[in-house]
Order: sequence, then C-alpha cells, then structure tokens
Amino acid sequence: MKPQWTALTNTTLGVFMAGMNSSIVLIALPSIFRGLGVDPLTPSNTSLLLWILMGYNVVTTTLLVTVGRASDVFGRVRMYTLGFAVFTVASLALTLTWSGGAAGALEIIAFRLVQGVGAAFLFANSAAILTDVFPPHRRGVALGTNQVALVFGSVAGLILGGILAVIQWRIVFAVSVPVGVAGTLWARFRLQESARPRRGEKLDPLGNVMFGLGLTILLVALTYGLLPHGHAMTGWSNPWVDIGLGAGAALLALFIYFETKVRNPMFRFGLFRIRAFAAGNIAGWLAGIARGGVQFLLVIWLQGVWLPLHGYAFDVTPLWAGIYMLPMMVGYLVGPLSGYLSDRYGARLFATAGMLLATAGFVLLAQLSADFAYLPFALILFTLGFGLGLFSSPNTASIMSSVPAAERGVASGMRATLQNSGMVLSMILFFSVIIVTLAGTLPPAVNDGLVAAGIAPQAAAAVATLPPTAALFAAFLGYNPMQHLLPPALLAHLSAHARTLVLGREFFPRLIGAPLMDGLRLAFYIAAAMSLVAAVASMLRGPATYGAAAPREDAAPAARPEPRQKAAE
Repeated sequence: MKPQWTALTNTTLGVFMAGMNSSIVLIALPSIFRGLGVDPLTPSNTSLLLWILMGYNVVTTTLLVTVGRASDVFGRVRMYTLGFAVFTVASLALTLTWSGGAAGALEIIAFRLVQGVGAAFLFANSAAILTDVFPPHRRGVALGTNQVALVFGSVAGLILGGILAVIQWRIVFAVSVPVGVAGTLWARFRLQESARPRRGEKLDPLGNVMFGLGLTILLVALTYGLLPHGHAMTGWSNPWVDIGLGAGAALLALFIYFETKVRNPMFRFGLFRIRAFAAGNIAGWLAGIARGGVQFLLVIWLQGVWLPLHGYAFDVTPLWAGIYMLPMMVGYLVGPLSGYLSDRYGARLFATAGMLLATAGFVLLAQLSADFAYLPFALILFTLGFGLGLFSSPNTASIMSSVPAAERGVASGMRATLQNSGMVLSMILFFSVIIVTLAGTLPPAVNDGLVAAGIAPQAAAAVATLPPTAALFAAFLGYNPMQHLLPPALLAHLSAHARTLVLGREFFPRLIGAPLMDGLRLAFYIAAAMSLVAAVASMLRGPATYGAAAPREDAAPAARPEPRQKAAE
C-alpha cells in the first residue's frame, strides 16, 4: 500500500474510533450505572454523571494545541502512534473496571480522561499527517474522508452504544481494544514520517500549563453552571462557578500575553495573520458552536417528546434517537466530494454554501412542532448534515494548506482546539438556554397537568417547582422522568388510574412539549445566526488558498515559504 493510502486509512480508523468513543457512552450510560449499582439522578451523583458525559471532551480540547506543538518537535507519526497506544490501554482499563458503586464510577471517569489524552494525540495529528503526504490537488478529498469518519464515528457510537449496552456494559469499552491494538501496530510499522521533526526547538512548558489549566478550569466552571444551585435552576449563581470563570479567564489572558513574549510559543498567534487560516478557524469555531449543542438538543427532543409520543418506551429511546438521526450522517457523506471539488475550484464557494445551507436547516428546525411528521424532519437533518459536510472538508483543507509545512502540527492542534472548544461551549450554551426557558414556562404546565391527573394542588405545586435539569437528564438517559420527579409516597397514594396516567408514555411529553419547543426554537435561531456569521467568515477567506483552484501553485509547501514563514513568526 502506498504511503498516502496507509496514512489515509490509518488516520481515518483513528479518528473514527476517537469520534465513536466521544458519543458511545451517551447511550450506554443507563447500563453503565446499573452495572455499577449507582443512580445517576441522585443529586450526590450528578457530578459523576456530568464527568463521565463530558470529561473525555474537556481533556481532549485542552490538550490539542500542546500535542500539536510537541508533534512538530518530536514527529507527528510518533506522537500519533503513541496516542493510539494510550487510547487502547485506557479502553482496556475501562473494560476491566474492578470496583462498584461510586468508586467504580470514579475509575471510569479517570480512565475516560486517559482515553481523552489518547484522542487528543489522534485528533491533533491526523490532519497534519494527511496534509504532509497528500499533494494540494488531492488534499481536500483526503481530509474530507477523515472528517466524514469522525462524524460517522460519533453517530455510529450512539447506535453501537445502544446495541452493546443491552448485552453488557463492559463491551461498550471492549469494542475499541482490538481496533486500537490493530491501529497501533499498523501505525508503528507502516506509517512513515513525512515531515522533518524540529528537534532543536524547545517546548513551552509554562505556556502549556497556563493554557491547559486555564481552559480546564473555565470549561469545568461552565459545565457546573448547568447544575442547580440552591433554589436556582442553574449554577450561575454558585460562587465557585464565578471563581472558576474568573480564574480560567485570567489564566487564558495571561497565557495570550505570555505567548507573545517567548521565543518558541506553544500557540502560534502569528498564524492568524494568514487570512485563510484566521477566517477558516473563525468559521470552524462558529460551526462547532452551532453544531455541537444542537445535536445534544435533538437527542433530548427525540427521547423526551417525540419517541414516547410515537409508542417507544423510555428505556429504548436512546438507541432509537441515534437511528432516527441517521439522515444527518448520510448528509455528511458529501464531505469527500466537497473536498474533491474544493481541490479544483477553491474552498471559499463550498465552505460558504455549506454554512448557508446549515443556516437554512436550523431555521427550518425552528418551524417544526413538538410532535412533527418524520419525513420533513429527516429532510431537514439531511440538509443540515449536507451543509456541514459541504463546509467541513474545504475549510479544513484551506486551513491546513495555508500554513508553512513546519507549522502543520501546531496549526492542526489550534484548528481542532477551536472546533472542539466550540462544541463543548455549545452544549453548555444551548442546555443553559433550555433550562432558563423551561424555568419560566414548565412549572405552570406541570402544575396544571398534575392537578388535572388527580394530584392534590399542594403536592403538584411542590413537584412543579423542582429544577427541570433532573427531568431532562432522565429523558436523556432513557428513564421515565415522572418516576424521578414524583416522590414514591405520592405515587403510592394515587389511584391505579392516576398512577397509570402520570407514568404513561405520553404524560411527560405532553407536559413538556410546548415549553421545551420555546427553548429549542431560541437555540435553533442562535445556531442559525452562528452559521450565518460562519458563512461570512468563509467568504472572507479569499478567493483561493494553497492548493485551491491552482494545484501547481502549491505543489510543495516550500513553493511560497518566505512570506508565510515570516507571518507565522
């Protein structure tokens, strides 16, 4: 096999596996917690749920630039292969988790964090390796295939997690072990280093610490802002959240100042002087914000409202939510074709058109009712996936082709960091929008519905004032939310008819449908605005970049090195 195709197939396998593991636990969480003997919706266990859910992505996001910078110095293939090995060992440790209860959950969190470290090595280096080995006129196809594998993996994780969790929760993690072993050995013995490592350069340890610590504190504080605090629906009034936000922002501000003073900075701010690099990263960050949280909201919409209304029991909704979102994944398959066309005609047209299509998709989602007809929903999901797939490949190729060859590792890390941080911020932003909206509209709807079902007004009022976070998490995990909202003593005093009514499949979806749609529509319009701004940024990248529209102009990165090298420095 030629070195180019070895690199493409191996890195595609790597990002598929890392993408799959970013979502596979979302569907398998109920089985994992049942296997450990832990109730994830008990207030004392909510932090365990949150860390298993988001810890992987937080660690990956904070390490991407550091890993990219180290890869430029020590070798991209070497660091990529190390990432494959770390990921495989962590997957094996997750399979063999030996404790039960909260201790077992903490072990899973720890091993998931190590998995996130391995994923950072895979994500940070895959695009740089492909950019090294593929000529500019074929680069878009390669990067497009890689990006499709990432998205395909994230959707496949939803379905595979649901299937494997039914058998045994440990298999959810075990499935990555043989793939990881094969990928590690394949990379070690067949993947060739195409770029010359810059071994004479020093790393930036203080910059790494400030960036990693600052971003971690900021993301953790934002994550805990989702949890109720005192009588508030969210944690934004929690002083520890405020302290974390302030400390994280201060460290990142200090990091930016520090990086402009050191000789070998970790974060190459000079690269932002390159028009295509700056515009592409801004567009990618905004697209990450628009896409990441909305996918999470679509799953909640399907699991909490639509699927129960259409006869699905709550415990099977996680698997079916993944299946019903397949049209979005099918739309993403346009990625390689978009990359091929951008290699010939330039990135600007396709990236801009993709984000305009995504804008239209989000606006159309906002027009649907809570209980929609599936065909229009599927067509909108396909439009969204098509638009994002049309954007992703040209945007990545434009960014990676615009920088000097020696800077591709750190450039890839910067690109992935901005994209991943946008997706993490998106989940926090849009979930907060939903909670704040529900805080004003859900209590009266719940109160009226419970009273109509025969529950005493005083008891109904007490339930209606509970934070909606628990109900949304319950629906997301495949539990019947009413079983967690209504105290057992209250359920015991209900008549058989009333108990059957309030615990039925349709009671909670009917209660939450209209209030939830108020928040979803606001979130979709925010995502549409983000996508529109991303389209404008894509248009501003310039008519052509390295490798776009004129392949021979960039037959090698050294063809036009001087002005770009100066810009980077």
